[in-house]
Amino acid sequence: MNENSITRRAALGSALALAGAGSTPLFAATRPGQPKLDLEDPVTRAKIRAKITGSTAKETLHGLSQLHLYAYLNDGNVVPLLTMWNYTVTKWEPHSETSYRMNHYESGIYTRFNTEEVLEYWDNPVTGERLEVWPFLGGPIKGEIGPDGTVTGENATVKPQSLGIHVIGDQVFIPAQSSFSFPSPFTPEKWPKESSGSTYYWDSFFTHSASLADVANPDLSHVPSVQQFQNLVSFHPWFRMGGHPGRSFGRAFGTKLNGGFETLPPFLQAAVEKQTPEMLDVDNWTEFRNDFADFMKARGPKS
Repeated sequence: MNENSITRRAALGSALALAGAGSTPLFAATRPGQPKLDLEDPVTRAKIRAKITGSTAKETLHGLSQLHLYAYLNDGNVVPLLTMWNYTVTKWEPHSETSYRMNHYESGIYTRFNTEEVLEYWDNPVTGERLEVWPFLGGPIKGEIGPDGTVTGENATVKPQSLGIHVIGDQVFIPAQSSFSFPSPFTPEKWPKESSGSTYYWDSFFTHSASLADVANPDLSHVPSVQQFQNLVSFHPWFRMGGHPGRSFGRAFGTKLNGGFETLPPFLQAAVEKQTPEMLDVDNWTEFRNDFADFMKARGPKS
């Protein structure tokens, strides 16, 4: 299996999937004095989703999340592994009254667990092996937000299933989940150390939230928002966890940045410039990139 099969992995099911459309609960604010959101109106629902997760205007937004990664070995407590700082650049534009399209680019810089110490080498606490760190890079990922959720393109490893729009107190929450799997290009026979098995599993649970007052403000194309997510994913090939049971567990939190690359912390600016410079020129980044395919091409099978 070559790297092209990786970029087509999401086509194993439907090339584009929007699960749960029209079937998820919608909860509107009812407290006196609160702004009202007409969640029965598909135009309103689409705007709410776009404003919180991205934008209803033609503009480019940047974001940053801190992802703590752990190993769960199917027994006992999780084992802290390392931290990944996920920097994103997303181009948004309206497509219709009820849809907003995006081109999404992202990178990940690994640091020692819960620190700002950028790693070039990492000592795997489970295997004891010292490994050269493989930075995360992915995109462009195409997507479209509508009244009832998000459609992602064939290259995406997340296929969101909407869990509705919820107003709790003075906050609006947009939860979603995704369960996805695909035949692993890293087969145990050819990649005994890198492979987590013949099937790669990817489960994600994420929530975006923002102020009700901001969301209800018709003058705003996008609003300050917070995202948090959890992943339960087969071990990444570069961890070289072949033969070990379990998956990696990730817990992340982050937000849109009020600005661009220059608003990143200095240690991250330096690391992105060195490790994933493609993020600085997304206008000329047109060919799909994937850290699995890049890793496979660069490293080759190892016993």
